[in-house]
Amino acid sequence: MAKTKLSGSFVALITPFNKDGSVDFAAFRTLLKFHEDNGTSAILIMGSTGETSMLSPEEKKSIIVETAKMKTPKMPIFFGCTGNNTESTIAMVKFAKDNGADGAILAAPAYICAPEDDIERFFLDVADATDLPLGIYNNPPRVKSDLHWEHLLRIFKHPNYVVHKESTGRVGQVAQVLAGRPDVAVMCCDSPNLGLVVPTMSLGGHGTANMTGNIAPREIAIISTPWTDYTDAANFRETYLRMLPLLHFTYSAINPVAVKSLMKAVGLPAGDLRKPLTGLAADHLARGLRIVSDLGLDKTYGYELKPLSAVAA
Repeated sequence: MAKTKLSGSFVALITPFNKDGSVDFAAFRTLLKFHEDNGTSAILIMGSTGETSMLSPEEKKSIIVETAKMKTPKMPIFFGCTGNNTESTIAMVKFAKDNGADGAILAAPAYICAPEDDIERFFLDVADATDLPLGIYNNPPRVKSDLHWEHLLRIFKHPNYVVHKESTGRVGQVAQVLAGRPDVAVMCCDSPNLGLVVPTMSLGGHGTANMTGNIAPREIAIISTPWTDYTDAANFRETYLRMLPLLHFTYSAINPVAVKSLMKAVGLPAGDLRKPLTGLAADHLARGLRIVSDLGLDKTYGYELKPLSAVAA
């Protein structure tokens, strides 16, 4: 099986909800078209940005079935398929493959805080059970388990792995992975606090696996373009520095509270957060709307900005 080669902006999409709390599939279709029209290279559905831990098993399966029908050849759709253990993860990956997924992204199972050797075996066992393209999300802030680059390079020898997303703050880890030249797309989280975007792209990274693309897909696509010449580097520098206020804002509350609240405020079909999460306070949200206005994103995307007095005391 030929590997699925990803590069550019890999956006972790929010899960839109209707007013009654059910999944809004019409909104999913609108958002997928929005991203395809604005330079997003691939989509992750049911990542942490998609509130995946608060979706029921039935909702997860329904989301895979329905959104896989919406995909086009231009923009692959991957699904977050991590279960609570190895067997449930394998079952979800197989379900995703059988229902049209282009790939699956896996993190370590949450809460159990398993040793890294056990997590390495987890990733390999899942890969042995499928031929669906897979990616690893090394995200210790969420799941506590933290894979060293030696673990990662061993895992990436498996032909089913095609993507690595790094969400630590270790530049050296990214460098060691890239130096090992694994046959995977090496991407980083877009959090400016982790500080990985600049070194990842400068060292030959393939893009970003991001959430800020939910609100500014064209600009994040520029930041996520692999560097092939000085023009790519110069465009990156200009766009990254200009977008820093928005990047900091989308990480100013636990993911996805800030980005989803801002999406709803500018008129994108996002819906509310699932309880116990709640939207941003008015003064906090007002800061995000000011950033959208200052960056001209309302004009770029036709966002309808309400007066700041309507969202801030």
